[in-house]
Amino acid sequence: MEGEKKVMGIPELIHFNTLAITGSLFAAIIGFKLWKDEAGWDNLPLSLFLLGLALALLVTSADFFIRGAKGLAQRAGIPEVVIGLTIVSIGTSLPEILVTSTAAIDSAANPDIADFAIGGIFGSILVQITLILGIVVLCRGMKIRPSWLKRDGLIMLFSLLLLSVFIYTGNDLTRIEGLILILIYSLYISWLLLHRKEIREDELSGKSIEIEATGSNWSTAAYLVMITVGLSFAVFAANHLVLIASDLAVSMNVPHSVVGTTISGFGTSLPELTIALMAARKSEGVAIGTLIGSNITDPLLSIGIAAVISPLEITSTGAPMLLNFIIPATILGSVMAIFMMWTQYEFKRWEGLMLILFYAAFVALLVAAHEGIDVFQLNQYVV
Repeated sequence: MEGEKKVMGIPELIHFNTLAITGSLFAAIIGFKLWKDEAGWDNLPLSLFLLGLALALLVTSADFFIRGAKGLAQRAGIPEVVIGLTIVSIGTSLPEILVTSTAAIDSAANPDIADFAIGGIFGSILVQITLILGIVVLCRGMKIRPSWLKRDGLIMLFSLLLLSVFIYTGNDLTRIEGLILILIYSLYISWLLLHRKEIREDELSGKSIEIEATGSNWSTAAYLVMITVGLSFAVFAANHLVLIASDLAVSMNVPHSVVGTTISGFGTSLPELTIALMAARKSEGVAIGTLIGSNITDPLLSIGIAAVISPLEITSTGAPMLLNFIIPATILGSVMAIFMMWTQYEFKRWEGLMLILFYAAFVALLVAAHEGIDVFQLNQYVV
């Protein structure tokens, strides 16, 4: 029984595996970065290794934050459905929120970072709705709830299209536009909370948000430590991820938008991948809901916060790739996924394979463009 579990405090937390892994990753980043700076090394393998460490720390610290916030909310008597719609939804998007916000702060000194931030958001959306969703469906075909699809699925498309319209009208995202995106997200969450009783049985039923520390019942102090440590390490990791990725883009002569779309986009989507696969193993169609929910948070809240911090303006270097390829591909991939769900309200395994192949083709075309093969003559149609 849950009530019979021993309450574990800070001493036990010190020996908790997640904390040990998170602390080790933090120490490794500090150590390798100092070693790299003192030795004057600036080679690609070491930079890629540091980037991998930063991504790993970002994912583990975000998970640590979610565990603490969820546990503290449960202790406060907050209903599970409210926790899922707020803490877990925003928590799984914490990497995107922190990376784009950090990039927004740095974009004033380095305008190319804005390309990285925008590319990272669209890359994360595309990864989740094609590659990750495809993997989940390939593991197990799923039924789709019509009521859920007609609400959240359409809101996801609306959010993506609205963000795209804002960017295309001026090649930037202003503070006012960022505030509008945040306001829409707030209204969406408020509506869900107001109608939580009606949708509890139909959609959530508490199953999509099982992200507990296995077999543990922590004290309030331990949960507070989880929140503080998780958020602190996540901010540190996001800052280093942006810096390392920017240096890589310069050294490899790759556009910041491409690095953001691929490396950052995939890396910041790892929490959603973990949660979706856990749900898929339990035969829960809510795995898809996890990805859709994140793809509502990212184009509204994540990049909205970044734009409020500092307006994001696409550079002339990043415009061809972002405006003529990355954004259209993200919209096309999202429309294709929603269309597949809408047909008989069922996701078949072969459709999951199609989504994976779509993402593979997208990456292949990015590589071709980097190699100088202007597949779609992108540079001729800069808005």
